[in-house]
Amino acid sequence: MTIEKLHLPKGINGAPAMERHGAAGLAHIAAWAGPIAPLVQLLCIGLLLLSAFRIALIAWQWPRVAATGIVPEILLQGVRADLILLGYFIAVPLLLAPLLAYARSARLWRRASVAWTGFALIFIVFMEVASPQFIMQYDARPNRLFIEYLAYPQEVFSTLWYGFRTALLLGCTLTVILGIALVRLLRRTAAGMTMWPSRKLLLVWPILCLLVFVQIRSTTGHRPANPAMFALSSDAMVNSLVINSAWSVLDAIRSMGNEAKSSEIYGDFPREQVFAEVKAAPWLRDYRFPNPELPTMHYQQAAIARDRPLNLVIVLQESLGATFVKSLGGLPVTPELEKLKDEGWWFEQLYATGTRSVRGIEAVVAGYAPTPARSTVKLSLSQNNFYTLADGLGRQGYHTEFVYGGEAHFDNMRSFFTGNGFQNIVDIGDMKPQFVGSWGASDEDLFDKSLERLKKLHDGGKPFFSLIFTSSNHEPFEFPDGKIALHDPDKQTVNNAVKYADYALGKFIREAKQQAYWKDTVFLIVADHDNRVYGDSLVPIKKFHIPGLILGADVEPKRIATIASQVDLGPTLLSLLGVSSNHPMIGRDFVKDATTPGRALIQFNDYFAYLEGANATVLRPGQSPLAARYDAASGQFDPGEGAPARAQADQAMAHVILPSLLYREQRYRPR
Repeated sequence: MTIEKLHLPKGINGAPAMERHGAAGLAHIAAWAGPIAPLVQLLCIGLLLLSAFRIALIAWQWPRVAATGIVPEILLQGVRADLILLGYFIAVPLLLAPLLAYARSARLWRRASVAWTGFALIFIVFMEVASPQFIMQYDARPNRLFIEYLAYPQEVFSTLWYGFRTALLLGCTLTVILGIALVRLLRRTAAGMTMWPSRKLLLVWPILCLLVFVQIRSTTGHRPANPAMFALSSDAMVNSLVINSAWSVLDAIRSMGNEAKSSEIYGDFPREQVFAEVKAAPWLRDYRFPNPELPTMHYQQAAIARDRPLNLVIVLQESLGATFVKSLGGLPVTPELEKLKDEGWWFEQLYATGTRSVRGIEAVVAGYAPTPARSTVKLSLSQNNFYTLADGLGRQGYHTEFVYGGEAHFDNMRSFFTGNGFQNIVDIGDMKPQFVGSWGASDEDLFDKSLERLKKLHDGGKPFFSLIFTSSNHEPFEFPDGKIALHDPDKQTVNNAVKYADYALGKFIREAKQQAYWKDTVFLIVADHDNRVYGDSLVPIKKFHIPGLILGADVEPKRIATIASQVDLGPTLLSLLGVSSNHPMIGRDFVKDATTPGRALIQFNDYFAYLEGANATVLRPGQSPLAARYDAASGQFDPGEGAPARAQADQAMAHVILPSLLYREQRYRPR
């Protein structure tokens, strides 16, 4: 069926009206603008659509937008951002015009230019329609996460279908209806397009190219405009409303292609000063760094001497932020964790490094600091010969394995783990689960398999390291019936999913305590990140606060009140295990010192925050560093008007440049 024969539903408001009222105006454009009519139509319709969607988003988020006091600036700068996006789309056919926009090729030009204009407008509509649901989940317009998830269509579609079915169907329907209406309008008006004489076209064409160049560059500054220039307030979500979703995603694709130099978006910083600043941390000052080829490699002497090193089990809890832990200021939906916290080392101010599972994996398992790029779990140069605890412990005679209730290839985990020290991978294909959701086996099934594996590993006689990664607390929040007293009336909510995950964790620890290996095994329970990272702050630090608990073996109860980062867990665990080794991790060993003030490294989209006590230094692409104050008790983040002290800015720059440099030069090696 051709597009001309498609008939729009008469009951849908907007589409028929668009055809009736838009056809006349577009026909005038076609007659006046000649062969460039589709480009002018793209500009006019695009501005209208993007402005309408932005106004709708502003109305939806009005309390937060109004609180910034810059509504006129948001609307004005939004049009500027829209012009940049539309300029990119216009540039493609414009560059081809001298070859095709003549009377002898009029039919081809009409079809090609209308097809391109239609594609551009449908893409714009699709991205805008997808924005509300993405904002609800990530508190920002679609960005690089939108692209990364597209690599896993089965998991993503399952999540959307079972968790967001209504939004999915409505979004697709609206996109199709508007798309058909737009294409029909363009095709109808293209018939009236007149072609210019070649002399007129070649005379006008350079002027048009210059205008579009100015439109895209949008500034007389040294560098062309980029999304960072539209950060007008201290609320990152409101800033994302200024630009449009299509440009946000296209810019993410561009930046992902340049991520070998990812951290350089914050400015230049002397290479040697990077190493000097990082090594000046109190917990690293006493170490020697003898190999200039591996600048962070050092020998860590375990603070606890043992005749035989202990086993290690890390339970990485999906999306378990402090939001869900009552004693950390959250909801009372983790009663099992609350009971356990008095049995071991409880971190009261532990912060995740990012907002994705792979970011948590690289921090906890490799002690690797975050960058604005994708996690090293997914980058090509870190798929082998990249340090992880599994690699380090494997060299000490440990058996190492990863246990996951889903498919281990998700987020490239299987490749990263098998290439960097994990000797065995166990996923849903190796299980016989009683309950399977969109993301795989339930946490109970996962832990049952883990208990089976731990017993087998213990019987093998070698020390072992097992990384267990849960998934029940993930949209669409599916878990077995009859297991918990629901916190919310509706079953499939995040609070109920967290409570079920906590229930399964409690069962697992109780059973593990009955096993012979308990007295010889250190257990770490830690979140990869919070469920949703949002807030009206430039960097919502409160939503990076996560629980962390170390227990088992001879670990005595302790409260660690100082600020800690996920990158600190690796060195601490090695000391508790009694393992002395060479490694490149820059984190601190809390066995040696749990009182010295600490720091947290936080990556939030393109912003990097270096948190030290109540002081935070925020690095922004293309802008100067920003000083801020953070009150952990209230979660209040107050950016100041001035720049941070030079020493603080240098520390932040060094810590964000370091991992990018180590990755690019492949210097985060085991040896």
